[in-house]
Amino acid sequence: MPETELILYDLCAADQDRRFSPYCWRTKLALKHKGLAFETIPVSFGTKELIDFSGHPTVPVLVDGSKTIVESFDIARYLDATYPERPTLFGDEKAVALARFVSTWSETSMVFAMLPLYVMDIYEHLAPEDLAYFRETREQRFGMTLEQFASDSVEKLARYRRVLQPLRALLSHQPFISGEAPAYADYCVFAFFASTRSITSCKFVEDADAVNHWRLRMFSHFDGYAANATGYPV
Repeated sequence: MPETELILYDLCAADQDRRFSPYCWRTKLALKHKGLAFETIPVSFGTKELIDFSGHPTVPVLVDGSKTIVESFDIARYLDATYPERPTLFGDEKAVALARFVSTWSETSMVFAMLPLYVMDIYEHLAPEDLAYFRETREQRFGMTLEQFASDSVEKLARYRRVLQPLRALLSHQPFISGEAPAYADYCVFAFFASTRSITSCKFVEDADAVNHWRLRMFSHFDGYAANATGYPV
């Protein structure tokens, strides 16, 4: 049977090979899990008109033939429903509910503690024409300058590592969030490590941390797909 090829619109920095959207990384890992061939099209903040056709303002945008799907979690659900003969991302509806909880935790508690540690790295990797947009929109969101948001990095790194304690406790008992093998819940969290690696050398976790051991297992998954992407050392 011929391979299916899908098109994914994927956020990039000034260097188009640096892909720093965790939500796009979730989709790429989901596609790898399903064993589906796909092509990525880089989209910067300044070229968002490339996804105007989707009616959605942000990536990821996945095109599968005549269908366009947006939002990373919805894309994962679509892939499982459309390609049921391929490895499942969830397993059953109970697993979907648990993965949604993990997704929500990573998007709130985890990312809000993590973002101050690398927001300036994002800024420094953007194309010159994207800098004003990024600064204006993020400073409006944060209610302060980027520099203020990123200050006190030592204290904020310690706070971020404390936020990881539920994940650390879980991974002290099993190799992956989903159990003996990774599934979509793992991709929801790991996507933040894969995306940040493209633009920062920040050491988010200690070497001996159970989260780090899991992180390295995830980087080696799919024949090192995430580890081989353009970025700083794993």
